[in-house]
Amino acid sequence: MDLLTRSFSIAMRVPFRGVRKRTGLLLQGDCGWGEFSPFPDYGVAASARWLQGAYEAATRPWPQPVRATIPVNVTVPALAPADAHTLVAASGCSTAKVKVGDPDDEARVEAVRDALGPRGHIRIDVNGAWDVEQATRKLRALGRHGLEYVEQPVGSVEDMARLRRQVEVPIAADESIRLPGGPERVKSLCAADIVVLKVNPLGGVWRCLQIAEQTGLPAVASSALETSVGIAGGLALAAALPDLPYACGLATAALLEDDLVAHPLLPVDGTITLARPEPDPARLTRCSIPGGGERDELTARLRLAAKEIEAG
Repeated sequence: MDLLTRSFSIAMRVPFRGVRKRTGLLLQGDCGWGEFSPFPDYGVAASARWLQGAYEAATRPWPQPVRATIPVNVTVPALAPADAHTLVAASGCSTAKVKVGDPDDEARVEAVRDALGPRGHIRIDVNGAWDVEQATRKLRALGRHGLEYVEQPVGSVEDMARLRRQVEVPIAADESIRLPGGPERVKSLCAADIVVLKVNPLGGVWRCLQIAEQTGLPAVASSALETSVGIAGGLALAAALPDLPYACGLATAALLEDDLVAHPLLPVDGTITLARPEPDPARLTRCSIPGGGERDELTARLRLAAKEIEAG
């Protein structure tokens, strides 16, 4: 598919799971702009799904919305507790997603609880870093702060199913959903209470709606640290889901030093209004990658991903 592309590179305000900048390509088609920004460690198959999501955004209309306002959580990286408190208190959100997996976990969660107050919601994200024994111990300790759910506490679907029988904290599947056959296995093993759906890594808004229907579980639309161009797809998903019982993880444009649109998709009083902003020419120029190494590498990744899609 021959679409106009523009490159970009934007630094992160705080390193996030080792990521210090977001790089990618924007694709423009008849329906708008899509974003191809797979993480550096993504292989060809995972990059191909991301490209499918970008193609969809550029060439296929998104579903009709059933709501225009999306509740969102503030995302808390692995910050010092005092910094986490400041971030949450300033966010205007009543829900926080806290990255855990280091010695400051409990102090960070405690600081977030203090910032939110007793009525706020806390969810934690482990990215599959714990084993079942460790997860059981950690969740019993952190549970005293009142957890809405834990996202991907262990790596495998089988371990999630085991853990779910041992703890009271609801479990959300994220990375497991993106594995081959993941939605089917999560459903058949009763491994999760919630599914986290990231539009671009899963191949588009329509595919995410299929997964939500297939699993029959409550869904949380979440970003993958995209610019506001990519986050617009997550908003389209959240707006189209039949039910939206949880705040969505779509407020991550705040983690970037810059953006590609004049009015980034940022929350006001804990919500983002449904929108699909166009890239701003001045910002595209400011964030563009000069010709050569990094830009050529992105183009090569896109071509490999396109061949993977064509191969079926």
